Amino acid sequence: MPVMTCPPVRIIAALMLVCICAGMARASHIVGGEVTYKFVSSSAAGNHYVFTLTIYEDCLNGSADAIAKDNPAYYAIYNGHNVLIVGDSVDYDSSVTVPANFSLQCVTNPPSLCLIKKTFTIGATLAPDTSGYIFVYQRCCRNDALANIESPGNAGSTYFCNIPPSNVVAHNNSAIFRNYPPQIICSNFPLTYDNSATDADGDSLSYELCTAYDSPDDRLTNSIPQPPPYDLSNYVHPPYSYSNPLTGDPPLVIDPVTGVITCTPLWLGRYLVAVCCKEWRNGVLINTIHREFQFVVTTCSRTVVANMPWFTNDPSVYIINCKSNTVNFQNTSIGGTEWHWNFGVPGVLADTSVDFEPAFTYPDTGTYEVKLVVNAGTPCSDSIQKAVKIYPTFFTAFVDSGRLCPGDTIYFLDRSHGTVSEVSAWHWDFGDGDTTGIQAAIHSYAHSGVYNVMLISSNLKDCTDTAISQVAVQGFKPLAGNDTIIVKGQSIQFHATGGTTYLWAPFDNLNANNIADPIGYFPDTGTFNYTVKVTSQFGCDGYDTISVQVVGHTAFYVPNAFSPNGDGLNDIFRPVAIGYKSLKFFRVFDRWGEEVYYGNTLEQGWDGTYNRKPAEIGTYYWQIGYTDIYGKDGTMKGDVSLVR
Repeated sequence: MPVMTCPPVRIIAALMLVCICAGMARASHIVGGEVTYKFVSSSAAGNHYVFTLTIYEDCLNGSADAIAKDNPAYYAIYNGHNVLIVGDSVDYDSSVTVPANFSLQCVTNPPSLCLIKKTFTIGATLAPDTSGYIFVYQRCCRNDALANIESPGNAGSTYFCNIPPSNVVAHNNSAIFRNYPPQIICSNFPLTYDNSATDADGDSLSYELCTAYDSPDDRLTNSIPQPPPYDLSNYVHPPYSYSNPLTGDPPLVIDPVTGVITCTPLWLGRYLVAVCCKEWRNGVLINTIHREFQFVVTTCSRTVVANMPWFTNDPSVYIINCKSNTVNFQNTSIGGTEWHWNFGVPGVLADTSVDFEPAFTYPDTGTYEVKLVVNAGTPCSDSIQKAVKIYPTFFTAFVDSGRLCPGDTIYFLDRSHGTVSEVSAWHWDFGDGDTTGIQAAIHSYAHSGVYNVMLISSNLKDCTDTAISQVAVQGFKPLAGNDTIIVKGQSIQFHATGGTTYLWAPFDNLNANNIADPIGYFPDTGTFNYTVKVTSQFGCDGYDTISVQVVGHTAFYVPNAFSPNGDGLNDIFRPVAIGYKSLKFFRVFDRWGEEVYYGNTLEQGWDGTYNRKPAEIGTYYWQIGYTDIYGKDGTMKGDVSLVR
């Protein structure tokens, strides 16, 4: 069946199509979906797989007509070269209403819910292929109430899964997600949801938030899906993206190891969330399963909620105390009037408190399970449990040594210490973009400045501490001066800068070698190279060189070609004067005699432009007017090639 679109047509027909296209948005009903597969057996014909396509439909606000047209489901299987292997349709095996998966106990305003889960099972025998396969299903449209997707009522969905190439693995079972998320989550209440999966092959699994996929033509009618690549869904940005699908504090994250999703949502609305489960075999990524679902954030009037924050990277751990044995507990519960804390010391009955926010001193190091019960024994009691880890003491410290000069080596020595467990990991940040993970660090700074050096150290007990210290690298740039050309019998005065003491080498032709500005006299021709060692007031040493070329007579050196292409090499056409008193003018003409450049100093030159536009490639003619050292005027001329 062809895909319905709204092409530009005549005015009357367009008015009719406005009504049709407006109705397309009302076809919104898709809530989420996923595709998984199982390896069944092998035969001479290939590997037999059973694919399971699952889609979720909004049966409360979605279009009943669109829901009815989800059956049959049209699917396709392509190989890795986008060759269609199978294109067919299948009726669903089951259609069930999904439970809310949301506790309504002690909630005074339970929302209305209706979610249908349709499951389609497809068997396929696929010959081993080194390019692999992709199973794909596409359908329109998403819920038009989505807050984080642009024009969701007219946006489609693409659900797919991959079978790895046969040269990677002989056969594979995809990961299978254990649970379906709760349909409703409460704003301003912490959410913890286990979105983990199992794998029949025993592959290692990791989890991450990932992008949702649009369908390439927003399929309103059922037809065979297209091959990849597939368009990414357009998120409303800012503030939303696949990695920030809803507004929360703390934001929505998924633990890459456990697959547990945590968040405290803030803004009401319906939000699309996509999760990828990656399969690893022998350290190699072999497959990724993509799942999409929606969170509906609503205002929940819960009468009692037990809660405490966490001060670690793990929401199940309240604190890792590496400074002392005493923990001050914070209570963020609501609706409670009575509190009962159990601090989890084995074999001790007195490790309890009825204070709202108690403090407790643990008898020894170790891990303890703390439980808070709010309004114990009442119909609307609630509880929460988190771990407390006690491993004092641990601290981070370091010292540095060496000259604080650009380019010099500075030694950073770790002085961190742990009583229960010694330091096992280090992370140095030198403040200039460089980092290292070794204990005794060596670093040098290319430039002067004040740098904030940070060391984060930790041990095997998850104790972590940070130390920051400033390192002031002295500003220092030794300069010997510019290279120069003179006529024999002349003298020049050097002018080194950048320090307080200077030492020139060699001493030849100089009146002194331990000052910044010695005078050099050169009675013979040749090239004379000098190096100056410059020492700053802080003891930093640096070197620079200068070259003096001595020629036998006065001369103008004019290049016969230049390339003004912006690469920093030979971009400017200018004469070099040796032994001349002054330059009266320097002109450049094109082949028609039009003047394209005029200058009257040796520092200037032609940059290859005329009337602020690049001049044409070709031959140009120059003319120089000068005054020599005896006060006599003269001219000379020649030609130059402009190349790019």
